[in-house]
Amino acid sequence: MTGAEACMTGTEAYMTGVTGTGEALPARCSGPSVWRGGELAGRRDEWILRLSSHHLAEIGSALRQARRRDRTLLKLTAADFPLPTLAGELERIAEALENGRGFALVKALPVERLGEPAASAVFWGLGQYLGRPVAQNADGHMLGHVRDTGRSLADPATRGYQTRAALPFHTDGADLLALLSLRTPCTGGRTSLVSSAAVHNAVRDLRPDLAGRLYSTYCFDRRQEQLPGEPPYTAAPLAARSPSGALSMRYNRRYLESAQRFPEVPRLKPADLELFDLIDDVAGAPESRLDIDLEPGDLLLLNTHRVMHARAEFEDHDRPDLKRHLLRLWLALPHRHCADGARHGVTPRDVIRPRNGARQTTGGI
Repeated sequence: MTGAEACMTGTEAYMTGVTGTGEALPARCSGPSVWRGGELAGRRDEWILRLSSHHLAEIGSALRQARRRDRTLLKLTAADFPLPTLAGELERIAEALENGRGFALVKALPVERLGEPAASAVFWGLGQYLGRPVAQNADGHMLGHVRDTGRSLADPATRGYQTRAALPFHTDGADLLALLSLRTPCTGGRTSLVSSAAVHNAVRDLRPDLAGRLYSTYCFDRRQEQLPGEPPYTAAPLAARSPSGALSMRYNRRYLESAQRFPEVPRLKPADLELFDLIDDVAGAPESRLDIDLEPGDLLLLNTHRVMHARAEFEDHDRPDLKRHLLRLWLALPHRHCADGARHGVTPRDVIRPRNGARQTTGGI
């Protein structure tokens, strides 16, 4: 099957009936994954873990043990980074990520005192308790750096995290997204989250004639992140349901629209653009979204099947050592296939196969 043929292939939808005009109507989502940001903003204790002095002492001890074992970062496992009590907190977070609201915020990692190499090791060690790290780009990078490189999104080889531009609501390519804030910008850069299930329900209720299109398959631009032999775009439905009815949402309007540059990709219809407009409007509504100003030492964790995220444009500092900088991990959940549908461009990979032939090297900690 060619890429273009895959784009035209539908997906089995989780439908309960039809609208008055004959369109298929998906079932409503329910449960803790359906939330409104305006309500959660006042209940921060439910989704924030502030690390205690005891937790920090455990992290320090784990870091020292990891150093004694003299492993490179990519070989560091949970066994190399023991957390006797914090592991239990991370297990509860993992449960909330998969079966609860789909996100959590861990605060007070001492990144300024640790410095970037040690903070990277701590970040990687914590991630081992939540999922399996996978490559984030076609060059095989497992630990990503989110910062402005001066590039423009007008360049089809540029991805949003490499710029300071505003990034509308979207999902990333793996099951879990982890972001550790090292430094914040001069102004702007606010992160916003929204429940994908709540957006799904709003589309269903407001425009039942468009709701079935959530389950149609669309083409997403890979932004030149494909490996040799791979097509320059992927095909995936915006919404899919598990047998239990749990929703998995994948969305990135910029990549949906830039895939139209390939002549073999089916053309977006006016109704598709209406659907995208509605998703953007619902997700961006103040009552829907949860706004978070990340501080140095904040670790944001998202289940990308359950939560979409956005970032405001920012102005950075002039000094390079002060510029906005986050570390990023893509994590695969143990029971999912990490390349499940190639969620919107880069195919997460367990094996590092850089397209340029040079394996990523990560030094000791």
